[in-house]
Amino acid sequence: MNSQLIVIFAAMNYFEFYGIPESFKVNQALLKKKFYELSKLYHPDFYANEDEAKQQEILELSTLNNKAYLALGDPAKRLEYILKLHDLVSEGAKPQLPADFLMEMMDINERLMEVEDATELASITSEALAIEGDMNEELAELTKDYEELDDTAKESRRIEIANIYYKQKYLLRIKESLSTFAARL
Repeated sequence: MNSQLIVIFAAMNYFEFYGIPESFKVNQALLKKKFYELSKLYHPDFYANEDEAKQQEILELSTLNNKAYLALGDPAKRLEYILKLHDLVSEGAKPQLPADFLMEMMDINERLMEVEDATELASITSEALAIEGDMNEELAELTKDYEELDDTAKESRRIEIANIYYKQKYLLRIKESLSTFAARL
């Protein structure tokens, strides 16, 4: 297969691949319809009599279709995909989280290290879940009208969404600690 095609397929924007607008809230029925259409179109069995280069191209397109559907079909993966698409998140990034958030997380962590019974753990868990709920509400508000914004406003909104994304990642570690402590009590 032409190495240029492999690079093009690897860099293909999933939204463009499906011909749908970039959105944090995609039409699931339309997404599924596009996925099945392309699954039929790019099914390797239909190209068994083609030359090796064509078969490889179809295999790449079939793989791209599967990856795109997995990324866009799940709200959390879609959010992360959009942020990665715009270079706002990356593996191993060390984001600057707000000091008040970090202090709140440090406080929860310290109390977690000193927890002695299930009642204390339940209280800390409730607090963490309330913080998570607030983040989810804020995220819902930031993503609800995203498609209607102009490019400058979208860029600004994505930065705000990335900040919540990193807070959620941080909170996830706290929740994992809560689960570990719950198993011990």
